[in-house]
Amino acid sequence: MNQTADTAWPVKRRDLHNTHMDSTCWDRWDFRDDDIVIGSYAKSGTTWTQQIVAQLLFDGAVGLRVHEMSLWLDMRIVPAEAKAAMAAQTTRRFVKTHLPVDALVFSPKAKYIYVCRDGRDAVWSLYNHHINATDEYFSVFSDTPGRVGPPIERGTRDAHGFYQDWFAGDGFPYWPFWENVRSWWEIRHLPNVMLLHFNDMKADLPGTIRRVAAFLAIPVNQASFPAIVEHCGFDYMKANADQFAPLGGVMWQGGSGTFIHKGSNDRWRDTLSQAEIKAYDARAIAELGQDGALWLANGGQVA
Repeated sequence: MNQTADTAWPVKRRDLHNTHMDSTCWDRWDFRDDDIVIGSYAKSGTTWTQQIVAQLLFDGAVGLRVHEMSLWLDMRIVPAEAKAAMAAQTTRRFVKTHLPVDALVFSPKAKYIYVCRDGRDAVWSLYNHHINATDEYFSVFSDTPGRVGPPIERGTRDAHGFYQDWFAGDGFPYWPFWENVRSWWEIRHLPNVMLLHFNDMKADLPGTIRRVAAFLAIPVNQASFPAIVEHCGFDYMKANADQFAPLGGVMWQGGSGTFIHKGSNDRWRDTLSQAEIKAYDARAIAELGQDGALWLANGGQVA
């Protein structure tokens, strides 16, 4: 890692609590030199990135239950014993977070991969995730001890209405989108941070896997690389969705196949008005600057 003594490492400045998250868990995480942290907003390719890392670490193995091997560490309802088991893993650890950087304990020891997606694409996927959740899902996140803020409710809005509420409420009924993306975009040049984009993963999955391997210093076994690519493809992940969905998908109507849904983009284009598209684009520029907004919309190598 090409770090210098004067590298300005991020510092945790606040805690973030809501129906889903409790950032204080990071205060108790004892980092190792080879830890991997996979971050995202939500429905941006997180599970996909976890699978890529798992396949590289375990050389294309089948049957890896990624949702158990790689916990969403700051998820409020994850039992303490599960987090303790994650901490005690003897293999290289890779964990997931949905926190913005300033609510995260950031370690120079770890490698951080942040995966991003155009917010409109993420919202259409988030809507499917939300509207197909079971009553148990809403009860678990709303009615258990430790919740901060209002409960989360299913509501009656269609995908367009869900997007309108999300945009007007900056992430409603979940957590803020723009601060999440901006916080990671701002540290993109740190030597232990890699930004991925959903579009690039779709366009060149083998190339993405090789980039991730190089960043994590994981040698690629050329004999098993075709299997790794296959196992990271949408068809394989959809067919084996119970390995990736939390609790095997029991909190979604239709099970794990609902959690691993379509993996497609641009579903919003036939729904949003030109005024709504322009408003989103203007907000992206205001929040991220011209370069950041362009990357968020399209992907490509980060300058």
